[in-house]
Parts: sequence; C-alpha cells; structure tokens
Amino acid sequence: MIIGIPREIKDNEYRVALAPSGAHTLISAGHRVLVETGAGKGSGFSDAQYASAGAEVAERGIVWKTVDMIVKVKEPLAEEYRYLRDGLIIFTFLHLAADLPLADELIKNRVTAIAYETVETDGRGLPILAPMSEIAGRLSVQIGVHFLLKHNGGEGVLIGGVPGVPAGSAVIIGAGTVGMNAAKIAAGLGARVIVLDSNVDKLRRVEDVFGLSSSVETLYADYAGIDSAVTACDLLIGAAHQPGARTPRLVTADMVSRMKKGAVIVDVSIDQGGCVETIRHTTHSNPVYYVSGVIHYGVANMPGAVPRTSTLALTNATMPYVLKIANLGFKEAVNTDASLKRGINIHAGSVQHKYVAEAIGKDWRPVAVF
Repeated sequence: MIIGIPREIKDNEYRVALAPSGAHTLISAGHRVLVETGAGKGSGFSDAQYASAGAEVAERGIVWKTVDMIVKVKEPLAEEYRYLRDGLIIFTFLHLAADLPLADELIKNRVTAIAYETVETDGRGLPILAPMSEIAGRLSVQIGVHFLLKHNGGEGVLIGGVPGVPAGSAVIIGAGTVGMNAAKIAAGLGARVIVLDSNVDKLRRVEDVFGLSSSVETLYADYAGIDSAVTACDLLIGAAHQPGARTPRLVTADMVSRMKKGAVIVDVSIDQGGCVETIRHTTHSNPVYYVSGVIHYGVANMPGAVPRTSTLALTNATMPYVLKIANLGFKEAVNTDASLKRGINIHAGSVQHKYVAEAIGKDWRPVAVF
C-alpha cells in the first residue's frame, strides 16, 4: 500500500501524523510512504530524517494524488477538499459531529473516513484519542493558569494560593481521560478541585485515585451541581465527551453571566462542539475572547502546542492500526478488528457511525461486513 503523510495546514498545527520511526516500520513491512516536504518540521523532524527512514519526500499534490491512504493529524480543511476522491482512505481526527461541511464533502466524494476519536475497544477504551486527551487535559490547566494572570486579562488569582490565602478553585466537567489529567495538574498546583460527572463509577474512580484527604472533590453533574460549582470557580475546564456525538451543552449562558469577572473557561470538548453554551472555536494565534467578562479559550487542536511530545505519542497509538490497514487492506482489516471498524465514520457515500449520523442529521447505514 502507498501511504501519504501531508503537512498539516490548520492554524499553528505543528504536529505530523507519523514520526520517521513510524515511516521506517511501514517501509520495512513492504509499503511505500510519501511525506510532504516540510511535514515534520514543526515537530523537529527533517525531510532528511524521513528520507533516511526510506520515505519519499514529495510536494503536496503528489502526496495526495498518488496514495491509497492519507494519514493525518487533523481533519481536511476546505482547501484540501479538492484532493478528496472515491476510494481514498483518510485516517485522522475528524470530529464530524461539529463539521457538517466536511461530512458532506466526504460523503459526496465517497471517501473512506476513519476517525481516530471513534476507534473504540470492546471495553470502551479510546486507544488513539487517549494520549491526545492526556496531553490536552494537562495543557488545559497550564493554559487556564496563564490567562488567570492579571496582565493576561484574568482576575489575578494564584491558583495554588499561599499560606493564609485561599487557593483558587478549578472545576472540571467530565471525569474521563481529559478530566482526570486536568485534575492531576490542578491538584499538583495546589488548587481546590471539583470534578463533576453524571457517571458515579467515574466519580468513585476519582476518589480512589486522589483519596478522601486530597483537595479534589467530586460532585454529581446535574443542573444544580454544575450551576453551583461553575458560578463560584476561578477556572472551568470542559472535559465532557461521548465518542462521535456532539457534546451536550452543560454550562448555560446564564451560568457564565454569573461567573467571576476574569475567570477562565478552557473547553477541551470544543472539537465536538463544546459543553459551554457561549464557547466557539478559536485558534492558537487568537485563542481567547470574552463573554460576560469571562475569558473563553476554544482552541480545538491544543496538543499542537507541544508537537514533539504529541507526534511521538500519536505515532505510538496509530501505528498498530495503520500497519494493519496497510498489511491487510481496508476490508480485511476492519472485518478482523472490531475497534478499527468502530472508527469508520463514512464509507462509500454513507455515514457508518450512529452518533455521527445523529449529530449531523444524516441517515445511519452501517455495513455489517465489508
């Protein structure tokens, strides 16, 4: 199989889908790998390193038009739609629940689109999303603390406090991978942390991890619980997630209007639409805006800020699946790997994932066997 690694063109996206080590693994298995010129530069990988691994370094058009499968980090943007074609496999983060135009293009062009974020194990694990969620969760607190500084527009609160002065409060909505990692960093900085979730088993896990004597509390995520926690916090982390589905709006505009002036919202779930009613997409080059005096951060590609770490972690997570598709071909790969099959969002002009279909208002036509 011929695999293409294009350069990412999303705003300040410095990750690359495959490190040179991953290219070497594929080439050693008998496959061709085409890497766009400069694709790895932002992550610290040169064209020469890819060439040394056996990859072919080529211009953008050649990479897209020559290959059987495109492996990316982020979803194709509008200027890449012209490369979409019947039979092309795209394996990347797609987040189609919040991107109807892209879904329509993939359907129209009969692209086989497999989303990293919906590759799901029998135990409901998300093996490719998990490392990026870990990174985003940890970054979310760093980012929030940065914008809490007065000269960055925040209320001027030191999240960890000092002796005799109360610590700031961090509220985290969602006790999954993002939420747990955010809680670790926030607690490590000395914040008073409240983690909310509607799954009591997840809240039990939070208590098991942090212990009853820690500064981390749990709270059931009903309307009253969210309202009381959000309106009193200094930093709000949105970490709600359901694979493939649009994130429910759990924090209302009214709640935001009653938050402290200069408080910060970092909605990590923005790539699936966001769990805060007032959140919208922002970019690394223009990351924040204010609503009701509250700072909103809605960057959808947060791990792109630490591309070296993210690229290596992503390569580790995707390689088993990329190799399986390359070795076996698409049909046999998905028919022998249930996790990979769950990752299929669109194939042969139809939506294959139930929650994606519901989110974008399309019919769901799953194919049992390809």
